[in-house]
Amino acid sequence: MRVLIVEDEPYLAEAVRDGLRLEAMAADIAGDGGSALERLTTNSYDLVVLDRDIPGPSGDEVARRIVASGSGIPILMLTAADRIDDKASGFELGADDYLTKPFDLRELVMRLRALNRRRAHLRPPVSEIAGLRPDPFRREVFRDGRYVAPTRKQFAVLEVLVAAEGGVVSAEELPERAWDENADPFTNAVRITVSALRKRLGEPWLIATVPGVGYRIDTGSTLPGGTRE
Repeated sequence: MRVLIVEDEPYLAEAVRDGLRLEAMAADIAGDGGSALERLTTNSYDLVVLDRDIPGPSGDEVARRIVASGSGIPILMLTAADRIDDKASGFELGADDYLTKPFDLRELVMRLRALNRRRAHLRPPVSEIAGLRPDPFRREVFRDGRYVAPTRKQFAVLEVLVAAEGGVVSAEELPERAWDENADPFTNAVRITVSALRKRLGEPWLIATVPGVGYRIDTGSTLPGGTRE
């Protein structure tokens, strides 16, 4: 899951980002409305945490543009105002949920996961691929009926690979989706995480490396160039 945090208070934004990362969510920060719209144009996000009171285009304007784009990205609005009228106007703009400052990070995480579950119901779920059954809501993985316990980061990587349904995920795209925009695709982090996940899933290896390109779930197809090393 990748989240865009739109918040102009640096300490709060960084605290939320770091907390979401501990929950295996990739998170980027935009400190104003203009930066938020730019990131929404160039990156793919599953959820947006949006402060209403931000510089540049307001949070309300950002919400309007997200809704108008037809992307369907769920919006969780943040505000210091707790009046019913403020919340009502936020929902009218297209917010899917509302959280008043100050808030508990655990509540934010629960609300984001709930929003992601609702959105997932609108998409055809990947029930099984090559005997692999990942449950993104219970954070459980089964392979041919055998329970597998990946780490949070390994699960995030697995989610991206499974969503590709056997297609190749490039070495550049994988860290963007499972880490965040600051991840360096040229470090060993991706290779080490994929290697550890491959071993945890067990033999025969399910994650194939496509040299010079990236990784994919080996579905037994004849896609050229894939290796399991």
